[in-house]
Amino acid sequence: MKLSADLTAFAARLGHDFARPELLLRALTHPSMSSPSRPDNQRLEFLGDRVLGLVMAEALLHADKGATEGQLAPRFNALVRKEACAEIARAINLGDALKLGRSEMLSGGRRKDAVLADAIEAVIAAVYLDAGFEAARTVVLRHWSARLAAVDSDARDAKTMLQEWAQARGQTPPTYHEVARTGPDHAPEFTIRAQLDSGEAAQAVAKSKRQAEQMAARALLERLEAET
Repeated sequence: MKLSADLTAFAARLGHDFARPELLLRALTHPSMSSPSRPDNQRLEFLGDRVLGLVMAEALLHADKGATEGQLAPRFNALVRKEACAEIARAINLGDALKLGRSEMLSGGRRKDAVLADAIEAVIAAVYLDAGFEAARTVVLRHWSARLAAVDSDARDAKTMLQEWAQARGQTPPTYHEVARTGPDHAPEFTIRAQLDSGEAAQAVAKSKRQAEQMAARALLERLEAET
């Protein structure tokens, strides 16, 4: 089969020339667009998750030969979690190439973290099935290299660090309050305030409550560190 213009452009952004282009089409077909003659990407997502995990585990072991399992685990989780995969997908405009049903398209599927994360994992599986593990590893490392370089800071859980900071000073754990929710239902933005007993607080805006809480905690930590 011949790829459509949008899939050809995506393959170029991905950096892989598919010998079996039908694999890429399947990887980018959301369940809302599937049919008996057009399988969705869920089985590929299952495989791609494992391929990504192996590439990241291998890369982390190579990057720090002295790291313990306790040090490697949070780094690994930071690299393969849904939010990280979705950000990689956004960086290569994967959403533009997704094949979605009408209802999923109208609900903002091209921007949803879960949809994008599943699709990028399916794409990794498509590369693996098309050309083998080395080709898949090359694609993954090309797009995850910046995250690998910064993984120590990404792996630091800001909410945990802020809680430890508060408890070390005899305070109760910080609280998180939803200050505002804006935007349409399919693409909301949350404003979250992190606050300590002593009154210090910081706010952040993100597309998920979890991300906004982490960002607010990090902002408050940076403010506290600047004041000491």
